[in-house]
Amino acid sequence: MRAVIALCLPLLFASPAHAAPAEMPKDAALTESIAAADNALFGLFFTGCDAEALRPMVSPTLEFYHDKGGLVATSGAQFVAEYAKNCEARKAPDAWRSRRALVPESLHVDPVPAFGAMEVGEHLFYERQGDGPEKLVGRAGFAMVWQWADGAWKLHRVLSFGHKPASEPKP
Repeated sequence: MRAVIALCLPLLFASPAHAAPAEMPKDAALTESIAAADNALFGLFFTGCDAEALRPMVSPTLEFYHDKGGLVATSGAQFVAEYAKNCEARKAPDAWRSRRALVPESLHVDPVPAFGAMEVGEHLFYERQGDGPEKLVGRAGFAMVWQWADGAWKLHRVLSFGHKPASEPKP
């Protein structure tokens, strides 16, 4: 019996159901993959309107702190629900619409061993009403912790700070 178990054990762990999780990117690939996750998240958040697409991008235990809005979210479900509500409001023809642009040279990414990565940077915010012209309206700093789970990045913690009108100098 022990011989059968010894022979079958390696096969059990080699099966696709027990495949090793995807390895977290390292070095330059880490920065590239975080930049891509950042771009996908903010693109969907500001210009998309698909709560089901947003849901897998955020950790169930997401916490979001904002220097103007306070503690914005204490769970991924709360964050997605608020996003869905705001999506509906943006459907009005004359609604205000926003866009966020990362300042590429400000991006800094560091690994968090056995968990994920930290991302720090600066971003710019643009607004327009309805189909009107877009205008640069603000800038802010951010720090985010991303969790590497099941071969994908999930937003885990967010600090959004130093919000200023675009006309003010950088912090």
